[in-house]
Amino acid sequence: MGAQFSQFFPPHPTFTSENLSEQQGKVFLITGGTSGIGLELAKILYCHGGKVYITARSEEKAEKAIQEIQASAPNHHGELDFIILELDDLRSIKASVEAFKAQESKLDILWNNAGVSQPPLGSVSKQGHELQLAVNCFGPFLFTQMLLPLLDAAVASSVSPGSVRVIWTSSQVAELSSPDEGIIMSELTSPPKDNVRNYVNSKTGNWFLSAEFARRYGSRGIVSVALNPGAANTNLLKDARLMKILSYPLLHRAGLAAHTELYAGFSPAISLQNNGCYVIPFGRIHDQVADALLSAMKVAEDGGSGRAKEFWEFCEARTKDYL
Repeated sequence: MGAQFSQFFPPHPTFTSENLSEQQGKVFLITGGTSGIGLELAKILYCHGGKVYITARSEEKAEKAIQEIQASAPNHHGELDFIILELDDLRSIKASVEAFKAQESKLDILWNNAGVSQPPLGSVSKQGHELQLAVNCFGPFLFTQMLLPLLDAAVASSVSPGSVRVIWTSSQVAELSSPDEGIIMSELTSPPKDNVRNYVNSKTGNWFLSAEFARRYGSRGIVSVALNPGAANTNLLKDARLMKILSYPLLHRAGLAAHTELYAGFSPAISLQNNGCYVIPFGRIHDQVADALLSAMKVAEDGGSGRAKEFWEFCEARTKDYL
């Protein structure tokens, strides 16, 4: 229980912008970078000379965010750009990836940061999938798969093993509220009439995708990290106002939670040797994960239940027609 308590009341970050070296020549992509944690992370990266792409649902939102990032550090020399990305429409993701590929030949770090929490019950994606599962899992899964060639290219040009990374944003609810098997697969095809449960499934799914990505692609030199960024006062809970009011005393500044994502992206404590690790606020490797969740993230031949692999294959089946 101590590990959960410390996630509600985390120690101050130990890996901050002061620990980050200059990032000239590096290319970073943050989904959902127009507000909240993603915006604060983009500000840090911009200050250190990297080329930072944020995604947005509209050009207007992207331009407004870029102006805010530039204004936060007027004397710095990073580069900023954006791509339009709609994670709730699988048909559109290929065009977003092609737009990025038209400008870049590699990608050093991808932060799958965008997400949705507790929209009106019954909300669905453009393809008719439960909205939280679609935006938090299907969209990022497809987006990441299509960006693999650029991640591979970054590995080929990197002199630092383990520096090319994919970050998946999970949540503490995956530990607090998921069943022993992590996800009950039947709930994915027949979503419960419970938006909190559907959110838990999607955030557990993010963790499963990270673990399975590490298992499948670690040998290619790509590190995969899932994280609980920490409860932050952002727009994520705009559709769950009562929950936001009740949890307000536990909410932290988005800038603090951005340090969790910064740590996941750059900490030397994370490497190919501990690929698939889980990071907790505000930048620590979680070493007290429940045995049931650990089992779910191992395949049967390694003594696990294989649920993460099963979830990966479920996402694969739902997105294969859009590759």
